[in-house]
Amino acid sequence: MPITGPPLEKPVLLADILKIGLESNPDAAAIVSSDRSWTWRELDAASRRLAANLLALGLKPGDRAASLMPNRTDLMIYYLACFKAGLVATPLNYRYQAPEIDHALEVTGASILLAHAERDADLALSQLAGQLPLGRITYAAEDDRRNFEELLITEPTVMDLPSPAADAAAFIFFTSGSTGKPKGVTHTHETFGWMLASAIAGFEFVPEDIFLPASSISHIGASLFSLAGLAAGIRIDVAHAIIGEEVLALLANTRPTMLCMLPAALFALVRDHGADHEHFQSLRVCFAGGDKVSAELEREFVELAGIEIDETYGMSEIGLATINPVSGKNKVGSIGRLAPGFAASIRDEQGREVPVGTDGRLWIQSRSNTIGYWNRPDATAETIVDGWLDTGDVVRVDEEDYLWFDGRQKQIIIHDGSNICPQEVEDSLVEHPAVESAGVVGIHDTVHGENVRAYITLTAGTERPTVAELIQFSRARVGYKAPEEIVVLDEMPLNATGKIDRASLKRMAESRSLQSTK
Repeated sequence: MPITGPPLEKPVLLADILKIGLESNPDAAAIVSSDRSWTWRELDAASRRLAANLLALGLKPGDRAASLMPNRTDLMIYYLACFKAGLVATPLNYRYQAPEIDHALEVTGASILLAHAERDADLALSQLAGQLPLGRITYAAEDDRRNFEELLITEPTVMDLPSPAADAAAFIFFTSGSTGKPKGVTHTHETFGWMLASAIAGFEFVPEDIFLPASSISHIGASLFSLAGLAAGIRIDVAHAIIGEEVLALLANTRPTMLCMLPAALFALVRDHGADHEHFQSLRVCFAGGDKVSAELEREFVELAGIEIDETYGMSEIGLATINPVSGKNKVGSIGRLAPGFAASIRDEQGREVPVGTDGRLWIQSRSNTIGYWNRPDATAETIVDGWLDTGDVVRVDEEDYLWFDGRQKQIIIHDGSNICPQEVEDSLVEHPAVESAGVVGIHDTVHGENVRAYITLTAGTERPTVAELIQFSRARVGYKAPEEIVVLDEMPLNATGKIDRASLKRMAESRSLQSTK
C-alpha cells in the first residue's frame, strides 16, 4: 500500500500570492535583503507595473520569459510579474556558460531574457541570446540599453492584465537527468499552486515567522520556499550570495526565525570563522535539503546553533515531498515524512512494493507533479507512469512512515546541491583533441557532497596536455561542472554494450580513496 501525507484542501492562486500580506498589514516589510526592503503594497504595485510593461514590449501570455540573474529581490518581483502577465517564468542557472544558455533558450523557445550586466561577456559568446524575438532586458547596466529598473518604475499606459488558466504553464525549471542535457521541468499555475499549498502546510508557518531560504532563487528550492512564505503572509529575506559574510550578516541584522540551506553551504557557514552561537539565536528551525546531511554537519551545527537540522527531500519535478515535522519528531538522519498532498510508493525493479525497512525506488504521486518536460514527451513518458513519477532515488520507510534516503540510482553527481550530469562533463573533455575518451563519476566529499572526478584516455600521437589545462578547457564549456581532478588511464573500462563503465570507474575511485587513507 502506498503511504500518504496529510490531505490538502486547495492550491494557492498564483495571482493572489500577496493577498494575505496585503490584507493583514500592507505597509509591513514583505521582502528584505541587505540593500532593499519592499512592503506588501510596494511589492504588489511594482509587480503589476512590471507585468503590464512586459506585455507592452510585445510579450503575450504563454511566452517564455527567461532570466539569468543572481539572487536579488527584483528577481522575485520578476516572477510575480510573470504570473500576473501570464508569462512562463524560465530561470536559468546563474552559473550556466554560453553553450548551456543556448541549450535552455533553444529548448524553451524563449522570447526574452532578463540578464545581469555582469554576464555580458558570457552572453556575447552565446549564439542565441542576441537573436531572441524580443531581445534582452539588462539588469544593473551602466549604459542606455533597455533596463529592468526602468521597466519596474515606469507607469504603464495600459494596466490590462490577463487571468491565466489553471493549466497554463507558469514555470520551467531546468534539471539534469542521468544522461543527456538538462530538461525543462514544466509546472502550471495549478501544479505550482498545489506545490505552494503543500510547502506552506509542511513548514507550519506562523505569522511571526521570517524565512531565509539561503540558496539560489533560480532553482526550485529557494524560489518555491520564498513564494510559499509570501503566500503565507510572512516576511522573506533574500541573500545576495550564499557566503558566510552575506548570510551571517542577515542572521545578525534581520533575525530570521527559519533558515533553509543546502548541506554544503550550511557546512561552510558553520565553519566560517565569523560564525558564533549568537548568529543563530533567532532561529526556531533550520531546514536542509538537496543532498544528505552528514553526521559531522549535524554534530557541528547542533554544537554551534543549539538546534537540530530538519532534513527535507524534493525535486524540480515535484517540489517539497518530505519534511521532518516542525511540531513533531525530528528523526535525525531521515528525510522526514511525506509532505501534505503527497503519496509515495517504494518499489523494487519489477515494480512491486517492498516491505517496511527494505530499500526500493521512490515513486511519487501528487497534484504538484510536473506535467512533463518541455517539448520532451519521450522523457516525460519514461518518468511519469500512470500518474506516478519515478524519482530514481532509493529510499526505505520505517514503522512510523519516516523515509530514509539510501542513494541515487541515477548517475547524477550532486556537488554543493547542484545536479551535474556526467555525460555533459565527459562531452566537454572529449572536445579536446588530445582526449580520446572520458568517464566521470562523483566522489564523496564531507563538505561538498560529491566532487567531480574524470578518467580519460589520450589520443595517440597528440601532445599531452597538463591536467590543469584540461580542467580549464572543461570549465570554459561547462563552468562549475568541470572536474576537480583528472586521472589518465591506459584503457577505458567498457561494459557489455560497449559504453563507458561508470560503475567500474566508481569502484576504481573508491579503491584509490581507500589507498590514500592508508
